[in-house]
Amino acid sequence: MQLREAGTVSGSERYLEDFAEGQTFRSGRLRIDKERVLAFAAEFDPQPFHLDEATARDSIFGGLAASGWHTAAVTMRLMIETGLKPAGGFVGAGLDECRWPRPVRPGDELRVECEVLEVRPSKSRPEQGLVKLRTTTLNQDDESVLVHVVNMIVPRRKQDSC
Repeated sequence: MQLREAGTVSGSERYLEDFAEGQTFRSGRLRIDKERVLAFAAEFDPQPFHLDEATARDSIFGGLAASGWHTAAVTMRLMIETGLKPAGGFVGAGLDECRWPRPVRPGDELRVECEVLEVRPSKSRPEQGLVKLRTTTLNQDDESVLVHVVNMIVPRRKQDSC
């Protein structure tokens, strides 16, 4: 796995008040290597089209393909490399959508683009809120390989009591 420089704005952690609909965040690129595809599949998704090139050629994928969950894990890594930086870390409250429109192949270079879809304070927990984020993982040909919409819990800034 090789991470290349991210073209993102770096900065400190972001609180709920720092997010706005329409904001976008981008990562650098990460190259997917065959050994990691095979190792991930062997441990977490041991299906023949993730483990054996000959079998994979005869599958729906037409060749060796990374597990979708491997792609999701790489996406998480790339999200951390963006300028998102939610205070308290990436704490998910659930997915609204998760699609794998194309397989990821050994040698692909993946990158992530995130768009803030919604920001809303919590009604029951005034110290936090939710940020709804569409994350698209793209390959070197700018083709989507994973699209998911996640709801993240993000703390609000502490208000002075003066």
